[in-house]
Amino acid sequence: MSESAQSKLSHFDASGEASMVDVSAKQLTRRTATASAFVALSAEVLAALPENPKGNPLEVARFAGIQAAKRTSDLIPMCHPLAITHADVRAEVVESGVQITATVATVGPTGVEMEALTAASVAALTVYDMTKALDKSIVIREIRLESKTGGKSGDYSRRTARG
Repeated sequence: MSESAQSKLSHFDASGEASMVDVSAKQLTRRTATASAFVALSAEVLAALPENPKGNPLEVARFAGIQAAKRTSDLIPMCHPLAITHADVRAEVVESGVQITATVATVGPTGVEMEALTAASVAALTVYDMTKALDKSIVIREIRLESKTGGKSGDYSRRTARG
């Protein structure tokens, strides 16, 4: 990796080693992030969702996503453990699949983008896990940050960023 690229990425120290950012001097502020994921399902799988013998996949995905948000620092090596003040995961049946939206909030020295992305990802994986017996060709796609608020870099909205 080039030296200029390393200087722009916060998880590299002066010698180019990966490191956890020291956020101890940063201001505690309210921060939120919303992420989404899409699980593409066949019409047959969508029709079978209410009769899933493992339980309601959408509700289990919701719980899994919330739990994942709280455990993000256990999964992503350079993430700080954060006191999550709110986590909400929605899983909605839409045409050709399930749309997942995860929103996470905290009051802390660093943002919750990774927590929201992890929540959306794990919720999508849970839908896959609970429906894979019916179809192995399920696709998880479009895992992305939709918006964030707070922190030094300010607010971001995918909708606004696209013009």
